[in-house]
Amino acid sequence: MKVAILYICTGIYSQFWNGFYESCNKYFLKDIADKHYFVFTDDASICQQEDITVVPKKFEGFPDDSLYRFRTFLWKEDELKTFDYIFFFNSNIRFISPVGVGILPSDEEGLVGFRGPGSFKYEKTPSMYGFERNKHSTAYIPPFKGPYKYYSGAANGGTSSAYLAMTRQLCKNVQKDKDNGIVALVHDESHINSYMHNHKPKELGVEYMWPESDVVPPSVKILLIDKTKFNDYFNKGRKKGIFARFTKGIWKIVWALRWYI
Repeated sequence: MKVAILYICTGIYSQFWNGFYESCNKYFLKDIADKHYFVFTDDASICQQEDITVVPKKFEGFPDDSLYRFRTFLWKEDELKTFDYIFFFNSNIRFISPVGVGILPSDEEGLVGFRGPGSFKYEKTPSMYGFERNKHSTAYIPPFKGPYKYYSGAANGGTSSAYLAMTRQLCKNVQKDKDNGIVALVHDESHINSYMHNHKPKELGVEYMWPESDVVPPSVKILLIDKTKFNDYFNKGRKKGIFARFTKGIWKIVWALRWYI
């Protein structure tokens, strides 16, 4: 079994590469799959070797590095077609216990979606999810068309054919939005959720996407490292004051109501 692992680490994100690579080698499909890493980076210290293909990519900043990731992946489309499965993992992913074949989809499912603890918070109130509300965006998901599931943009995967089909379509969708002056609400994550809303993936639970915290349940396999501990850049300009939280609360109410207008 051949598995391609897609990883983007430009700018200061490259500091997470070694930790990811070591943990992935140790725990992800170990002794099960022949893994190969495609690392899209501007860090010259990351060396091409037998299991690593380094793909030069300039730093584009937030949100472009993530928003246009589908276009980036297609640079290696011909090579990726030769793999059985393809997985993308965010730079701050860490594997902390063995991940076996349970992460793989069937040919019928095709894709794999990861759901963190926060995605279940509003299970009964989908209007609070980060679905795109702009009807002119290709990432738009209409109300009253459930069931609704929210998937993290930090990891996704699938069979090579299903994953590349999604990648090609989302590359086109993001470009179409750009041509129309539109950026989806949660960038690439909004586009991923729109696609998975219509192409039901295999759903992975919280043990595959647990945010770093003081309490990590023993069942957790994959940890999402808190990037803000390393550099305030990762806050993406978020403000934490009382007024900022109040403003965010009001915005969320307006945002929820907008879905039904």
